[in-house]
Amino acid sequence: MLMNHADIAPARFSAVLEAAEAAGRMVPPAFPLDATVAVNPFLGQTGEDLATAAARLARVAGVRVTRTGAEYAAAIAEGRIAEADLAEALAASPSPLKPADTASLRALAERLGEGPSPRALPTVADLAAQATGIDWPALIDKCIGLWAAGHFDRGQALWSPAPGAEAFAAWRGWAMHDLTPEIAGLTGFCAHVACAPDTTERAILSAAETLGIADAAAPTAFHRLAMSLGGWAQHARWLLWQAELVGDTDRTLMDLLAIRLIWDEALLVQTPAIAEQWAATVAAHAAPVAPTAEDVALAILQDAADRGHQRRLAAALDGAAPAAETRPFLQAAFCIDVRSEVFRRALESVDPSIATIGFAGFFGLPLAHHAHGSDILEARLPVLLNPAITTTSAGDPAKDQADRIAARGARAWGRFRQAAVSSFAFVEAAGPVYAVKLVKSALGFTPKAKAEPAPEVIGGMSAEAKADTGAAVLKAMSLTKGHGEIVLLLGHGGNVTNNPHESAYHCGACGGYTGEVSARLLAILLNDPETRAGLAARGVEVAEDTLFVAGLHDTTTDAVTIYEDGLPAARAGDLARVRDMLAMAAKIARAERALRIPGARGESLPARAQNWAEIRPEWGLAGCAAFIAAPRAATAGRDLGGRAFLHSYDWQADEGFGTLELIITAPVVVASWISLQYYGSSVAPEMFGGGNKLIHNVVGGIGVVEGNGGALRPGLPWQAVHDGDALQHEPLRLSVMIEAPREQMLAILEKHPGVRALFDNGWLHLFALKNGKIDARYVPGLAFAETAEQSLAA
Repeated sequence: MLMNHADIAPARFSAVLEAAEAAGRMVPPAFPLDATVAVNPFLGQTGEDLATAAARLARVAGVRVTRTGAEYAAAIAEGRIAEADLAEALAASPSPLKPADTASLRALAERLGEGPSPRALPTVADLAAQATGIDWPALIDKCIGLWAAGHFDRGQALWSPAPGAEAFAAWRGWAMHDLTPEIAGLTGFCAHVACAPDTTERAILSAAETLGIADAAAPTAFHRLAMSLGGWAQHARWLLWQAELVGDTDRTLMDLLAIRLIWDEALLVQTPAIAEQWAATVAAHAAPVAPTAEDVALAILQDAADRGHQRRLAAALDGAAPAAETRPFLQAAFCIDVRSEVFRRALESVDPSIATIGFAGFFGLPLAHHAHGSDILEARLPVLLNPAITTTSAGDPAKDQADRIAARGARAWGRFRQAAVSSFAFVEAAGPVYAVKLVKSALGFTPKAKAEPAPEVIGGMSAEAKADTGAAVLKAMSLTKGHGEIVLLLGHGGNVTNNPHESAYHCGACGGYTGEVSARLLAILLNDPETRAGLAARGVEVAEDTLFVAGLHDTTTDAVTIYEDGLPAARAGDLARVRDMLAMAAKIARAERALRIPGARGESLPARAQNWAEIRPEWGLAGCAAFIAAPRAATAGRDLGGRAFLHSYDWQADEGFGTLELIITAPVVVASWISLQYYGSSVAPEMFGGGNKLIHNVVGGIGVVEGNGGALRPGLPWQAVHDGDALQHEPLRLSVMIEAPREQMLAILEKHPGVRALFDNGWLHLFALKNGKIDARYVPGLAFAETAEQSLAA
């Protein structure tokens, strides 16, 4: 809701309220489970370097943002971090607190060892817990979590308190009648809530005054409380994110902060013995955030680890295969997802007449899609963008309406069986039916999914619009000439069972959905005679016999589904040949991927996808470490271990460098979110990880909690990054390598300061490639430094 300035005091614009607004934006958004996407957990800290972010997050969250000294020492001992990596990282650090030399840096890593975890500055609830022996932080998590689960519910709950009310007003109505705090010992809490100001801003100002939080202390004091709310604050940040995408705003973050402040205000009033300790805490919050010498050293060691991987990657890129001169029979376009790298390499090894390319899995089509029989509009595009095209699955309108009614009935039936009282009746009535279903699931008998009808654009497109769209997409894919006889457009998705984080295995570029809708629509569009007739005039040469075919790559099983949406019967032989090639590649890819998965064999991977007890059906994007935008010749024949996002790009065909700008500002940013989510879930799982899959419970369709309540747990489950013995994701910051003129990359970074900050502050590394080899490294301040090839590849 937009603020009515006439309704509140001029203090609305005070530093305290500005700090409250800013603190909310320091929290990353968490997307709901139905279409979750990877989010950079350090999104609010990209304006500062890693050492400063370490100091800030230690203060407000008590988490480490690097690996431990012992882990870096082990990497040095194993040779994964070389002496040259340490020296270069040390030289690159501008901090006056850095160690004098590499010997001092190594010794510091040994001395830090496992080290104690950072300790956040205490909240009033923490201090009150120490003084009274009552676990107030846990009680607050429970009470707020119970209310929030109902208030933010997205269709899972049978009943929601105060539906339609804003969060602060809804909570006050709830908390004035919730006796749980009083039973625990917080006497008069209901009355305290009733007497609190009835607007969010006044409540924040009133509680901040009681707590003594003045201007200087407010930024990190409020940030501390926001982080203590866990995933609920991140869900509220998502609500603000979604509102701002369409030019609106949302006040839920401020509402949650006001709620949390009222709790601490009540505890401070009732526990006067902690007043002195709290005053000291406020004073600590007022001090500037500054890294310690240990923060700086650990950040340098992380940079050295990043450089160690870059050195190995440079060696892997050395001697890439030359570009093929002949026209390919099959040209397969995959999403840039790192899982595609394994399959692309396998497919190209099957037959020399195969070439692959990489492009973001939504294929440049900003779609919102109505699935067959569904009344839900799915945004199948990167979360940084707004949909511009609405599609629906083709079918009989009467049947579609019937299917929608059936879907709503199924949701109602689902709510009936999950409700607190009617669930008992459900078990009594439907138990025998579900017993059969359980046996079938346990034995691996699962029904085949019905094929979704082909998508079509609502309202249709003119011939000119078709040609414009087709040409724009093909130019962005660097596919303006030399097309194969078959051009296979492959979306992707993960086939998993009984997994609340299923959408995290799907296509991030498609907003957490599978990619077949974009692929099928583009294939239909590019085969359309009206589109083809207008391509040549727009600078795109497509041979008459080129056929565009859509498919879906299942990243869990490596099976590929091909959609024959109106394809000519005369090409059946070609499609049969393509299917044979894909089947051979799938066997090769499964054999390679099985080596990383505990207890797996290549032939067992499809069964694991259907196993409802399987906690590691695949590794997702664990291991991601690089983003390479270059012609395929730069990476063809190179084993990159399924760790690189591969985006096809030919800068010489990019007139005006619009595609380069798109790559740097969209796919690179999305890849950075993925990389940093895996990084955060690995180094700080207690704050940025999703916890233990074995005890997850889904809440409101929003996220998961561990056990029967408490804070929402966003981020990746521990089993997504750890195999039970060791991390399967090496926490590295993404190395972005682009074959393009340096001056053009610098001009784009200068134009987009938010993206530039990612590189200037070390959250990403940028390299210029030349003829497929690393030529220069970006250094902060819009400059490139020459890179000695022999030092990187040594």
